[in-house]
Amino acid sequence: MSIDNEQDLEGIRRAGRAVADTLAAMRAAVRPGITTGELDEIGARTVARAGARSAPRIVYGFPGINLISVNDEIVHGIPGERRLEAGDIVKLDVTLEVEGYIADAAETVVVPPVSATAARLRACARDAFRRGLAAAQVGVPVRAIGAAVERHVRGCGFHVVRELTGHGVGRTIHEQPSVPNYDDPFATTRLTAGLVITIEPLISASSTRAVTAADGWTIRTQNASLAAHHEHTVIVWRGRTEIVTRPAV
Repeated sequence: MSIDNEQDLEGIRRAGRAVADTLAAMRAAVRPGITTGELDEIGARTVARAGARSAPRIVYGFPGINLISVNDEIVHGIPGERRLEAGDIVKLDVTLEVEGYIADAAETVVVPPVSATAARLRACARDAFRRGLAAAQVGVPVRAIGAAVERHVRGCGFHVVRELTGHGVGRTIHEQPSVPNYDDPFATTRLTAGLVITIEPLISASSTRAVTAADGWTIRTQNASLAAHHEHTVIVWRGRTEIVTRPAV
């Protein structure tokens, strides 16, 4: 969507706050022994208090409230009976609808003790997001975001999962434009003032492809490579960007 009035701006900000609060509650609960289903229930309580709804559930019929993916699972993991173990790399992905507006964010949390590879992978995804954000300027093509992300990820010695991208967001989960995480020559749509998008590096420790698991939802690396994900919903303004899913200070 594109922001062109105060109602839209306040709506997307309100959805963003609900997402940030839900992520914070889930992040604080990550520990060895907790199940992904229990984490989802913690998030669900925050969602309810915010007057929000799970956008993946209402748009696509997702069987959980929040998406929780572990280790080689990249995105769209279904919460359930799996218990987290020390060293697991956990991707928390929250997409919420509040009064018709949708915001989306994700982060990677590592269950202590943290291995050197997991720490580097998590930091690389987070810093790649920052590089992509810096490239998001009015008038530039979306491929510029992808080029900045991929350049940083390669510099870390890791790999972009090319099948998965960021996207426009606001009135539904996936809107135009697609926002690649590499320098896609076909991604020529230019960013405009007020455009709402997600920037979301999805990366793996080794070169791989994304494949869908037998449950029909979970997307994992083909070769069992560890994966990380860092995402925020961003409004592109002239001369600046605004992260609407940034945690409250």
